Amino acid sequence: MGLPPILSNLRIPVIGAPLFIVSSPRLVIAQCTSGIVGSFPALNARPAEKLDEWLHEITESLAAHDRAHPDAPAAPFAVNQIVHRSNDRFERDMAVCAKWKVPIVITSLGARVELNDAVHGWGGITLHDVIDDRFARKAVEKGADGLVAVAAGAGGHAGRWSPFALVHEIRRWFDGPLVLSGAIATGGAILAAQSMGADLAYIGSPFIATPEANSSDAYKQGIVAASAADIVYTDLFTGVHGNYLRSSIVSSGLDPDALAAGTIDAMKFGSDGSSKSRAWRDIWGSGQGIGAVDRILPAAELVAKLAEEYAAAKARVCS
Repeated sequence: MGLPPILSNLRIPVIGAPLFIVSSPRLVIAQCTSGIVGSFPALNARPAEKLDEWLHEITESLAAHDRAHPDAPAAPFAVNQIVHRSNDRFERDMAVCAKWKVPIVITSLGARVELNDAVHGWGGITLHDVIDDRFARKAVEKGADGLVAVAAGAGGHAGRWSPFALVHEIRRWFDGPLVLSGAIATGGAILAAQSMGADLAYIGSPFIATPEANSSDAYKQGIVAASAADIVYTDLFTGVHGNYLRSSIVSSGLDPDALAAGTIDAMKFGSDGSSKSRAWRDIWGSGQGIGAVDRILPAAELVAKLAEEYAAAKARVCS
């Protein structure tokens, strides 16, 4: 099947993952104008009325970039929609996405036929987050164009499977767009993702340590200072297993090595100032790949660094 045209002309095969609270129009615009897909969760726009303002800002900024740089147009952007039943903004946010004809919609925590139909109706494509083969099959059956395989080591909500196992099982039956997420933080890792069968890499945590990210200085420095050993995998905070920075758990007065089990009742999204908002503000999500992040870099410089590493990795392998 191959990649749809919208994903075929990127500077490097990368989607900047939607980061709860952290991703903002400023970061998305910087990612897209640097040649990779930028994305953000719709729920980051608070109150809900801000989503329209954010999509207007992103759309106009990318159009202005394209007018000024006709030989190097911006990459498309994506909006992440939480499909879980507790997201009381879902219908309203989808209507705003329809107004702006969002080119890529990334869906998480649930798959809906009507969402895929709506996005296809305005000419967009959908990518669905999955943590195993069973969920992947359900998503495609319900009309998703592509999949984001969230493997072990990914930041935030993450699966348990090795990326080798997850990509292999999905590729046995699915030949559509496949994005791999899980500790990808270098150009060499991007190439590795492609070599095992993915089309694109999903990179999140390194972008937390950029000036454009809506993250605190302490969070940025925590990313720079930490490594894979500093990541804790737990379902305590939202009821779904995720990866978090050990230092933020300690700062909240908890013992990272003695965390209780969470429950699905902790999963709350939408407009009510939920426990999830509080958790992701004070307990910092991060993937295992942050050992590669040694300083705070502007998003454009980070993309350029990844592009150089990617080219070097290809040359090394081809030699």
